[in-house]
Amino acid sequence: MKQQEGYTRFLTNRFWVITIAVFCSILWGSAFPVLKLSYDELGMAGDDLAAKIVFAGIRFMLAALLLLIIVFLFDRQALKISWRQWPAVIGLGLLSTSLQYFFFYNGLAHTSGMKAAILNSSGVFFVVFLAHFIYADDRLDWRKILGLITGFGGIVVANWGQDTSLHFTFFGEGFMLLSGLAAAFGTFLSKRLSADIHPFALTGWQMLIGSALMLIIGTPSLSPGAMTFTAKGWLLLFYAVFLSAAAFALWTSLLKYNKAGEVTLFKFVVPVSGTILSAMFLPGEHLSVNTMAALLLVSAGITAVNQKGRKPIMMLNGNSPTDESLKTKTEA
Repeated sequence: MKQQEGYTRFLTNRFWVITIAVFCSILWGSAFPVLKLSYDELGMAGDDLAAKIVFAGIRFMLAALLLLIIVFLFDRQALKISWRQWPAVIGLGLLSTSLQYFFFYNGLAHTSGMKAAILNSSGVFFVVFLAHFIYADDRLDWRKILGLITGFGGIVVANWGQDTSLHFTFFGEGFMLLSGLAAAFGTFLSKRLSADIHPFALTGWQMLIGSALMLIIGTPSLSPGAMTFTAKGWLLLFYAVFLSAAAFALWTSLLKYNKAGEVTLFKFVVPVSGTILSAMFLPGEHLSVNTMAALLLVSAGITAVNQKGRKPIMMLNGNSPTDESLKTKTEA
């Protein structure tokens, strides 16, 4: 009991919530250079969608197994899910893993890099906006709106200089928006389920289900020699597995005890960290004035939504949230 109370206080302490959220965002940001290096190292063709889906399926499958093994070793009772919960867990796997990444990879193949980066962040905006109507204690206010505008501006500045045409196609830009929408609904469903299911177990089960479907869809279309694993390729894959397991598990834990809209705002760090890490590890990519300006804008957005004068992330004193604070106006 005392261990659970300490765990709850830790995940509702303002400093640690912000630290963990930023850490998760940096991990997700590191996925951009890691995946690009992986594609080159494994010899995957740029237009080989089946290879990318299978690679993603392998990544999430291994991450799921890692999490489930950890839960089994430390708290095997947490792995048990009632038959009434399974439909929602399966739905979460389809939303947060299968559907989100299906739309993402297809959309990315039919739109420009800048549009993909901006529209891929649409999930953040969907969560913050929809949370106003779903959660009674997660309303939009002027600080949150300012944070959204400023953070979006940072994302635009970070990607400035690429193709900014207004050409719109359903299978390109439309799919990127659907990817963001799937991610947003996955966030709400994850928050709802994590109230009764251990976050690590929930993350493991949903990724296992979602990755299995990706492998079922992608494997029949995989051509011989589409991926050639080397020692470096395995290392990159293992890191991708770690970042998926760690980021999703920690993020789900944060959603269990904190407001979905305010926690998700920290995903503004993802495209910025992705840009910086790409400049550090990918040949031919360098930091620019635009990147530094984006960092300032994103920092200003985060500051705006966490300004004193309101409760930025649950209780500032680190006390455990009450059951009332987790109730919603409607079922998410």
